[in-house]
Amino acid sequence: MSETSAEAEVQNLANPLLKAWQTPLETPPFAEIKPEHFLPAFEQAFADHSAEVAAITHDPALPDFDNTITALERSGKLLSKVSAVFYDLVSAHSSPAILEIDKEVSPRMARHWNPIMMNAVLFGRIAMLHEKRASLGLTGEQMRLLERTYTRFHRSGAGLDDAAKARMAEINERLAHLGTSFSHHLLGDEQEWSMELGEDDRAGLSDTFVAAAKAAAEERGMPGKAIVTLSRSSVEPFLQSSDRRDLREKVYKAFTARGDNGNANDNNATIVEILSLREETAKILGFPTYAAYRLEDSMAKTPEAVRGLLERVWKPARARALADRDALQALITEEGGNFTLASWDWRYYAEKLRQRRANFDDSAIKPYLVLDHMIEAAFDCATRLFGVTFEERKDVPVWHPDVRVWEVTGRDGKHKALFYGDYFARPSKRSGAWMTSLRDQQKLDGAVAPLVINVCNFAKGADGAPSLLSPDDARTLFHEFGHGLHGMLSDVTYPSLSGTSVFTDFVELPSQLYEHWQERPEVLQRFARHYQTGEALPDDLLKRFLAARKFNQGFATVEFVSSALVDLEFHTQPAAASRDIRAFEQKELEKIGMPAEISLRHRPTQFGHIFSGDHYASGYYSYMWSEVMDADAFVAFEEAGDIFDPATAKRLHDDIYSSGGSRDPEEAYVAFRGREPEPDALLRRRGLLETPEAA
Repeated sequence: MSETSAEAEVQNLANPLLKAWQTPLETPPFAEIKPEHFLPAFEQAFADHSAEVAAITHDPALPDFDNTITALERSGKLLSKVSAVFYDLVSAHSSPAILEIDKEVSPRMARHWNPIMMNAVLFGRIAMLHEKRASLGLTGEQMRLLERTYTRFHRSGAGLDDAAKARMAEINERLAHLGTSFSHHLLGDEQEWSMELGEDDRAGLSDTFVAAAKAAAEERGMPGKAIVTLSRSSVEPFLQSSDRRDLREKVYKAFTARGDNGNANDNNATIVEILSLREETAKILGFPTYAAYRLEDSMAKTPEAVRGLLERVWKPARARALADRDALQALITEEGGNFTLASWDWRYYAEKLRQRRANFDDSAIKPYLVLDHMIEAAFDCATRLFGVTFEERKDVPVWHPDVRVWEVTGRDGKHKALFYGDYFARPSKRSGAWMTSLRDQQKLDGAVAPLVINVCNFAKGADGAPSLLSPDDARTLFHEFGHGLHGMLSDVTYPSLSGTSVFTDFVELPSQLYEHWQERPEVLQRFARHYQTGEALPDDLLKRFLAARKFNQGFATVEFVSSALVDLEFHTQPAAASRDIRAFEQKELEKIGMPAEISLRHRPTQFGHIFSGDHYASGYYSYMWSEVMDADAFVAFEEAGDIFDPATAKRLHDDIYSSGGSRDPEEAYVAFRGREPEPDALLRRRGLLETPEAA
């Protein structure tokens, strides 16, 4: 052994990522893991995985399910382990060192996977099994795994000629680099901007908002000050309540300009190149557009089906938004305002209009939506529906002191999962909210329990005060916990089919469906308690809150559907049409008649869903596609006369939450509901079936 390789071996022995973890339930020992451990760990993981795949490829035995498909499922364990820890830190607790490593790892990851996913010999083995699948005597889950494995390799270009494969490999590597750059740019703009709130700048802001602004300043090393950051949980309540129109404009413009400032973090050129490379990928694989390629492997199947859904919702949503706009302008005039309603005014005057029409505003209910109580509510609903219980663990290592961990126990009293909750905004965390995992459930070689994570960006209470949530925040908490349950309740054999490994336009069903329980009177009456007095949410305020839910749905639906339509257009039109991103955005918004006073929920340069990676590219519509199902699915509980009806909950568990990707999603939904979803349930839930005047 050479001196260099001996040194490397010694380093590897000391690398916590390459050792068995002597921690509770074999969880990552975060305190021991340093940035310098990742690159050697990835090197080892890439080498191990390549050797495992080579052994499968060159197995002299005739291909069978076990020596090919099952063997592939067993491969890459170290890579999965190292990647899960690394990408958790990249998103939830990054550092300059971690971000530098990310720049190197992303293209390396593509370089590693390209020769595997385009391996003609390996694909030949998979294709041979796929061709004679009916005669292999497979279980339903095995048949699904074979189908998904074949599809994944086929769609990755395994059947292409060598020249096309080489070009695909180059494209994949470049796209990995560009997606990483996009998210780093976005994080950079968010970290670099804040607005200090002097005493004169706080008119209209609640005490709880100011306390959160002080906590944000403390987090950024500005003790004693109060700041607005570019986290959505800071921006939206500020726009809703600040009496200072000039400051609302300043915050709004900074928020919507992220990634579009002509500085080192500008994302325009990045998007242009991403779209061009995606178009080339689609053409190489034989598809007319990237959207056609992506949507072929989804519930929707075609861009036309997606456009049909979005346009069906767009028309009534736009009509409602325009009626609301006129009402907001009348309110400005009535107050003596000599100006036209602008985007930075909408939330502020919508809140005033809601107070008038529904006698309700968010600040009235916020003191009752204590983060800890809403976590308890999410857990309690899961206990009543699925029989799982949660007990906090203080002995499990975490990546930041704010992270909390609960052990999840099943109905049978056995360990089911660990659940990590990372709830507060901080500069090292990217914006938004998401679910991910450090380990997925599987039973291939004995039961493996999942380690599931929810990450949010809620404002932290100052000076030890509890964190108070807006109704939107509380809904987000339940949404992400719904994804979490999808991971925790998973009960499949094969890791590739575990938990949320489903079509993008089905994956939002378990999360959006779970939101329904958060806004039910039965739940709020128990868990919405005043943070100072402990008193329950008064019946009158509860009634007003429930009555106000459909208010401003025109605005909310317009900002979402317009983003989904722009995503679809980016990926159906030729890439040459979007060389000027701002001009393309403007043209598309004019085409659909976008109200000037509402902007996209995600402008292109900050649209991480579709440009930080390709998971939601051409797929932002998925939230609405799933909403058709979730609105219809909750009606099953209402029809049963009990939102915790045991028989309905059992079907929901068996057919949706525990089955992961082991069955076709349409078949899974029909098994739960007894029929296909009823499309108007979505419009009804959003209050968009009535005329604007009636709402």
